[in-house]
Parts: sequence; C-alpha cells; structure tokens
Amino acid sequence: MYIVYMRIAAVVLVALLLNITCPSHALAGNSPEKEARFAQKVKQEIAKLGTGPDARVDLKLRDKTKLKGYISEVGDQSFAVMDDKTGVATTVTYPQVKQVKGNNLSSGAKIAIAIGIILAVAVIIGWRIGD
Repeated sequence: MYIVYMRIAAVVLVALLLNITCPSHALAGNSPEKEARFAQKVKQEIAKLGTGPDARVDLKLRDKTKLKGYISEVGDQSFAVMDDKTGVATTVTYPQVKQVKGNNLSSGAKIAIAIGIILAVAVIIGWRIGD
C-alpha cells in the first residue's frame, strides 16, 4: 500500500513541476471589453517579468508579427522588446499583443522548483528502498 502512495505522490509532483515550469499563455476574444481585460492582463504579465536580459519574452501580435527577445523598458501604454540578433528595440502597445509567453521565473518559483525536485528525489529513493 505504501508503494502505491509513493507512486501517486511521484506522479503528482511531476505534474506540479511541469505546471510551474511552463510559460504562461494569454489569449483574447473579439469583444472590446475582452480585449481591454486582455490588454490589462498582458500589462500585468509584462510588469511581472520585469526588464533586462533575463526578462525573455515571445510575442505574437494581432497583425501576425512575431517578436522574440527581452523586455528593455516598460511604460503605462507600451513596452519595448529588444531583439538579441539585431539589437533593435520594438515598441509594442499592450492592445497590439495577441499572445505572450514569458520565460522569466521569480525567485519564489525557483525555490519551489528546487524543493519539488528534492522531494521528487526523496520519493524516488524511498520508493526504491521500499521495493
């Protein structure tokens, strides 16, 4: 019975780790009210990522343009994405964004991942010892 619980715990831990490490996605509907709420959500996500080379972002804009780089500056109405290859900063207004994928983890998320990995290793070791 103990082995079954350990296996379930291992599966749950793996699922939680995958959930934490996946980038967040945000998609908007067509109505102006939904677009305004989405623009506000994009603004919050961008603010959460911060600025600088560690604030990686992949964007899809409403005009089907794709941008990839890091956030170099954030403002009330727009933000700038610096392309690593060209070194060109592109200013984007929040309503222009159709999809955003941020790749920056906060220190709290990094700590949670580390604890999860330690627990997963402990569960696997306990599982192997129990067999």
